[in-house]
Amino acid sequence: MVMGVAEVNQTIDAVWRIESGRVIAALAGLVRDVGWAEELAQDALVAALEQWPRGGVPANPGAWLTTVGKRRAIDGIRRREVQDRKVAELVRDLGEETFTPDFDAAFEERIEDDLLRLIFTACHPVLTPQARAALTLRMVGGLKTEEIARAFLVPEPTMAQRITRAKKTLAEAKVPFEVPDAAEREKRLASVLEVTYLIFNEGYAATAGDDWLRPALCEDALRLARMLQTLMPDEPEVHGLAALLEIQASRTGARTDADGEPVLLLEQDRRRWDQLLIRRGLTALDRASAAGGQAGPYTLQAEIAAGHARARTPEETDWARIAASYAELARVAPSPVVELNRAVAVSFADGPAAGLALARPLAAEPALARYHLLPAVLGDLLARLGRYAEAAAEFTRAAELTGNVRERTLLRDRAADCAAGLPPRR
Repeated sequence: MVMGVAEVNQTIDAVWRIESGRVIAALAGLVRDVGWAEELAQDALVAALEQWPRGGVPANPGAWLTTVGKRRAIDGIRRREVQDRKVAELVRDLGEETFTPDFDAAFEERIEDDLLRLIFTACHPVLTPQARAALTLRMVGGLKTEEIARAFLVPEPTMAQRITRAKKTLAEAKVPFEVPDAAEREKRLASVLEVTYLIFNEGYAATAGDDWLRPALCEDALRLARMLQTLMPDEPEVHGLAALLEIQASRTGARTDADGEPVLLLEQDRRRWDQLLIRRGLTALDRASAAGGQAGPYTLQAEIAAGHARARTPEETDWARIAASYAELARVAPSPVVELNRAVAVSFADGPAAGLALARPLAAEPALARYHLLPAVLGDLLARLGRYAEAAAEFTRAAELTGNVRERTLLRDRAADCAAGLPPRR
């Protein structure tokens, strides 16, 4: 079937989103420079935009892009008149490949290794978490700069500068294109997982803007988590993170009403939860647990999410078990936010007064001074105790602190109900 130009361009966009990480990884494995590898991949993309509408989409588009990028690399090295030995190696490696090569299994395995190196490089701790997230979405996720800028609500030039600075920082720090050795692997893996989680959270509960959810970011994070499962099947926390994201994403369709307003967990229509994603999440959690040893923070969070997913109604939730999981999480990865979540779980297991006793002291934590969910939780606990005037003040403060328009509206509505001496309607 002959495709029109518009259809070919749509196909190119889809191919790029799927294959760009592998293409950049393969090229970086050759030139050992992720910044240059991305430029070569972009050159290959331009070539595809020029040639595919005329000649059709090749049978193996990812291999086509990689081949063109490799030829651009050879041309670039020749123009620079350096690294004669490397030119010979690249030329010999390229050989007489056509634009539709049938790469063998060994080559595919090498690309998978290079993709893992690319992920560890893009998530290197020398970069800020925001820069890591942007670079990962750009190089591994295949997103355009304008898409990343829109997702994080910053101007496109700002995001372009952030990505450029990140690549420059990697080059100046001489970050090697490699999977870290055993001594560094755990710390570096934590950075990779943190970036994936950061991307998901920004989509799941946007920190700013008009929308409560940005599903595209959740999908990109899920794609990264699944990729990591394939690349690192022996890492339990990789499966723990995947489990957490799959289960959390299963609720997406129920987290907003028809007008886009937030619907809180206990008020969601659980029939709208995606059972396929829940099953995927529970399977990933089983893989994490099967690895043995002490459960890590992502696996523990996945166990908490699974506790909600398994409950057909809010009343069936095993809050005592969830509170115990939060206590273990606080031991493994202590933080004021974990303690706040534990207070919520305890409030349902042992009553709102018990939860309030845990949450109140957290107001002295400097890390939570501007965290809008602390007064939101305090407001909810006070409302459940019938202390509506105090609850209204807390909900009002929470509304002032949040940067998300939809969430601000929800919190103001709850404050208004409490100010009228009524329990919050939502």
